[in-house]
Amino acid sequence: MEVTPALKAYAEQKAAKLTRYYDRIQEIEVVFDNAKESMRVEMIVNAEHKNMFIAHHAGEDAYACIDGCFAKLERQLSDHKKKFRNRKHSGGNDKHAMGSSAALASIAAGPRPKKSKNKRQ
Repeated sequence: MEVTPALKAYAEQKAAKLTRYYDRIQEIEVVFDNAKESMRVEMIVNAEHKNMFIAHHAGEDAYACIDGCFAKLERQLSDHKKKFRNRKHSGGNDKHAMGSSAALASIAAGPRPKKSKNKRQ
C-alpha cells in the first residue's frame, strides 16, 4: 500500500511517544497492510535484551488502527517496566514473620555453646 506523508508522520509521532513508557527501546517498526475490506496495522518494538513487543490492530481507518496498536503497546511496555522494576523486591516470605519465627526457634533451643578463640587445643 502507498503510505501518505500525513499517515507516516502520524505513525512516527505515536511511535516516538512509546519511549515514555519504556526507555530501553532500540527500534520501532510499523507495518501497514491494506486488505480487501479492512486495514491492518502491526507495530513491532525491539528493546534491550532481546525483548520484543508486538501489537496488531485491524479496522476501517488507518489512524484508528495506529491508535489501537499504540494503546496495546502502551500497556505491554508499562507492565514490562513494572515487572522489571519490582522483581528485586518480591521475596515470597515476609521478612518480619520469618525473623520472628527464627527468633522463637532459637529461644526454644536454648543458649548456644561459646566458641573458644584459641585455635590450638
